[in-house]
Amino acid sequence: MRIPIPIQERYKRLRASLSVLHPAKQVALGYFAYMLIGWVLLCLPIMHQVSGLHALDHLVMAMSALSTTGLTTISTADSYTWLGELVLLLLIQIGGIGYMTFGSFLVLGKSETLPTDRAGIARTAFGLPQSFPVARFIRDLVQFTIIVEAIGALFFYGNFRNAGFGIAHAAWSAIFHSVSAFCTAGFSLYNNSFESYAGRLEINLVIATLSYLGAIGFIVWTDVWSFLNRRGTRPLSLTSKLILSATAGLGLLGTVLLFIGEPTIRALPADQQLLAAFFQTMTAQTTVGFNTIPIAPLSKATILLITMLMIIGASPAGTGGGLKSTTFATIIGVIVSLLHGRREVRFWKQPVSNESVLAATASLGLYMAFLFVGTYLLEMTQTSPFDQNLFEAASALGTVGLSMGITSSLNPIGKLIIIALMYSGRLGPITFGVALVQQRPPEPPGAAHEELVV
Repeated sequence: MRIPIPIQERYKRLRASLSVLHPAKQVALGYFAYMLIGWVLLCLPIMHQVSGLHALDHLVMAMSALSTTGLTTISTADSYTWLGELVLLLLIQIGGIGYMTFGSFLVLGKSETLPTDRAGIARTAFGLPQSFPVARFIRDLVQFTIIVEAIGALFFYGNFRNAGFGIAHAAWSAIFHSVSAFCTAGFSLYNNSFESYAGRLEINLVIATLSYLGAIGFIVWTDVWSFLNRRGTRPLSLTSKLILSATAGLGLLGTVLLFIGEPTIRALPADQQLLAAFFQTMTAQTTVGFNTIPIAPLSKATILLITMLMIIGASPAGTGGGLKSTTFATIIGVIVSLLHGRREVRFWKQPVSNESVLAATASLGLYMAFLFVGTYLLEMTQTSPFDQNLFEAASALGTVGLSMGITSSLNPIGKLIIIALMYSGRLGPITFGVALVQQRPPEPPGAAHEELVV
């Protein structure tokens, strides 16, 4: 059937209008459109197990899934049918690797290169340097995602079958949680997340592996693959070395501090203490948002530590959120350089470009401003204590999904605040800021410096 000419003309005009927008604005509009589509679908009665669900709750769930956050105002398992869970899963997958990724992958099936507008959107969405080959990145990203999620689902399936699940239940749970873990979404079909599996080493390790693979970022895995294929003749990029070092360092530090300083963990059986400390560090660091112990009873020192890990977040060009590990490392580098009287930031004797330092500084300022405003608004509109409001705001902005138990009790204004934080967190502070203002074309980076992804 032929599409009526007026519809074709309107479509062409719409594409022409969007193509002149800055890529950041196109990314922002794209995610907003997918949020609305997901919301409409989740509002359909066929998606519900129970009646009386509020439309605003479906909007929270749609944005939470699309932003790969995991904060929920209603129970996923008790509120939605299999179709509703499928919609959430699709939103998680779209949000996890970018809504433009699959379309670009199909385009690359017919062509070796991407149109300029598509390449610009992908570059903006993933924060890729101008010199990075976008087409190769998209191909590797889709293939890597399919392989990792399939392997993760197989491991989950075996464990769920051993736990007594039926074939269909085990298969669906395996697929759902594999995608949710890799996309660092934190959505679970269990009301207490993975608290029932706190002592199951294999389940903990599968989740942690999937989450780190997604959160560390596709740039790193592409770089590592090239490094291994060339048997070390091509060194890892500065970005990859910084991400791997920061991830390992923060993960080790968080695990040790939780292991020695959290009373709730010390009260667990001896063989579960280290595993619990590692998992709670991992879930905040990767922004996956699963938990194996209740969050609310944790000590204030632990809550502060987890909040800091959520703010720092995962790595660029991955599925996780937060400020990003490279941004945090660059800010530390600025401080160290200032204390040593140096005029440039260096890692492993490699200088970082001024543009990267400027972007990191701007990201930190914008991120903390968003966090301050979000926490302030929750303080003004909710009755929960300050520490819970701060934790909730940090979790939403970092697209983490951990909560001290106040998400379901938020009033309508609080839910809208959380939606706004999750949306801005999914876009990132720089992309969100650029989408609101007019930006001049960027100047080319200096040839003597390496451009760092922040």
